Amino acid sequence: MTAPRIGGAARPGLCTDCGISRVGDGRACGRACQFIRPDHARLEAAAHGRAAREDGEERFFGVIQTMLRAELAPPAPGAQWTGLTTALGEALLREGAVDAVLAVAPDPDDRWAPVPVIVTDPDEMARCRGMRMGFAPLLALLEPARRAGHRRIAVIGIPCQVHALRALEADLGFDDITVIGTPCSDNTTTARFHEFLARLDGRPETISYLEFRADYRVELRFDDGRPPRTIPFLKLPLADLPADFFPMTCRTCVDYTNRLADVTVGYMGGDGSQWVIVRNARGQALIDRLGARLATRPLTDRGRRAGAVKGYLANVARAAGGLPLRRMPDWLRPVVAWLQPRTGPRGLEFARARVEMKAIETVLHLRRAHPRRMKWMVPDHVWRLVRPYGLDPRRGERHDAE
Repeated sequence: MTAPRIGGAARPGLCTDCGISRVGDGRACGRACQFIRPDHARLEAAAHGRAAREDGEERFFGVIQTMLRAELAPPAPGAQWTGLTTALGEALLREGAVDAVLAVAPDPDDRWAPVPVIVTDPDEMARCRGMRMGFAPLLALLEPARRAGHRRIAVIGIPCQVHALRALEADLGFDDITVIGTPCSDNTTTARFHEFLARLDGRPETISYLEFRADYRVELRFDDGRPPRTIPFLKLPLADLPADFFPMTCRTCVDYTNRLADVTVGYMGGDGSQWVIVRNARGQALIDRLGARLATRPLTDRGRRAGAVKGYLANVARAAGGLPLRRMPDWLRPVVAWLQPRTGPRGLEFARARVEMKAIETVLHLRRAHPRRMKWMVPDHVWRLVRPYGLDPRRGERHDAE
């Protein structure tokens, strides 16, 4: 595993530092960046053979060949869930299907900071397990990977990285690229994340694991011998975080489920297991490589999301307008925290809720902060998601409506 030195810089403005601005003359950003002019329908057709349908589950999650709940059996030690994502990269390397996997590993000096790496030894994929928080210029590794003679690569990335990769794929000079995607998780800088950890525990340096679970709780694990601890979402100090804790890019994301990956592996629709969306034949062949190691379960779909999404819309509208969030009375929090995992949306309904919430957040924050960008930056699939909640494009907000 190598971590080549990465030069250059992120571009100013809406940028998640995917790495493209750091290579060449940086002009590729104009046709690659999800935050300039996303083109999911065309890129879906190129990657999967067709664009997503406008109804059914594809309205929420993108092109679906197969969707399932799955776990690696036995779970891989040190994994965030069961180790399915890194196991896919390991299988590709071990079977000689790729020359290298581009992924992120922890910084030697900070377990939460992501470092882009080129992995060629299948055993080294284990070092990429676990969650990182911060920006990682992963695609800056495309040039050193090509210089090293790697012709067939796999990339494990988040949606904004994968959009840029797909937009440039035909011109990159590789013989074959396999894309393993994870759904986006609202990001922040590593430094800001340390501030958040300090609000959760008196010894934040001992926190070795943090996961937002589908049962409306955050799980913390520690390396000082203490037992794991869970915190209900409603008891998290999110309202106390500074206004810029989540960058504007994460508030205006138009692809929460990594629609352009060959296979998406996440948690939202997993209801306690990992959630897998196979999008094309390449993704199916990738999943098949795990064979009997992959234990599958039926999907679940419980509860109703409408109330939660409408409440979220009201709070985001206040935040986007510069007003303080409505805080729940302290006496009510334990009651709602008890009710949420029992009556709230679960499984696919939970995933639909999160996707709709992100779409609402995108529209409202762009209207406030970057109204001129809306014409090109909000794809049709996002407008379809927000329309049931009374959010329709205004004059000048759609490029095909004038």
